[in-house]
Amino acid sequence: MAYRSFLEQALHYFRRPRQGVPEGPVKSPADWRGPGLRRAPERWTYALAPAEIAELRTAVDGVRAAGLAMGEVTRESFPLPTLAARVWQWRQAVAEGLGFLLVRGLPVRDWGREDAALAYWGLGHHLGVPGAQNPRDELLGQVVDYAEDRTNPLVRLYRTTANIGFHCDAADVVGLLCLQTAREGGESRIASSVAIYNEILRRAPSLARRLFEPFMLDRRGEEPPGEPGWVPMHATCWGGDVLRTFYHSEYFRSAARFAAGGRLDDAAVAALDLYDALAASPEFHLDMQLAPGDMQFISNHTIVHARTEYRDWPEKERKRHLLRLWLSLEQGRQTDPDQ
Repeated sequence: MAYRSFLEQALHYFRRPRQGVPEGPVKSPADWRGPGLRRAPERWTYALAPAEIAELRTAVDGVRAAGLAMGEVTRESFPLPTLAARVWQWRQAVAEGLGFLLVRGLPVRDWGREDAALAYWGLGHHLGVPGAQNPRDELLGQVVDYAEDRTNPLVRLYRTTANIGFHCDAADVVGLLCLQTAREGGESRIASSVAIYNEILRRAPSLARRLFEPFMLDRRGEEPPGEPGWVPMHATCWGGDVLRTFYHSEYFRSAARFAAGGRLDDAAVAALDLYDALAASPEFHLDMQLAPGDMQFISNHTIVHARTEYRDWPEKERKRHLLRLWLSLEQGRQTDPDQ
């Protein structure tokens, strides 16, 4: 198969080494705070050059000529002779650098949404290994308001206009391609999970240690028949030299609806409260308003992300619309094109 199944991708992501707890603050290029990066957008922004856009256009046309469906596209069937080396640099920035990158300039309005989506999917094959986002094999998530009830405990908030709290997704990298912006609001908000951990360690070492113990994660109705609605999950894992985070305050907290096993202890509540407060502080997070054609790539190991509430346009064709891409990163299959 040309992409990973939802289960395969999740198993890969959660295969995080656990070697105790770091002895002190974690040193990492991904340890940053919002104010410094707000003043230096050149550190995390890249604009596609005309020749790179033309190369993507040629690859899309080649896929169309071959009659390939999106799920049949591979790295080989979407060649990027010169851009591939640049994409490798993006990969390194996300995996080993700041943990995120904003790439601008995909001509989504000129190309139309179908060709833009195909270009995004093909680009993903050069950045990592794309994967399905649910058991129904949804390859590109449609982030749009479906007018669903945001008070429903099982609703996915990305399908509403509501604020979404800080969290990670179950893939090494999450990407967003903006097709259309909202009338007001809907900023992407990100923060360094490394910086947040280091600050918690400075303020409350006992709460920092609690992050290495299991939390219960609400499965939100996606559990297999007969299995409990929650599953134990480590929010942070120390691999001996790398701190990897899977944080989802909302799902950790909502697991308390299950009396048998889901309730949070006092230390867990305090750790989540402090984590949420730090991430929400302008001292830590960085906001960006994605414009049509912007592609954002984020590490789900070193970055937590959120979204502000938004007000949409009344016209259906103008409604806020983003495409979400999930990727696995593997040294075995993804190698430097210059090597």
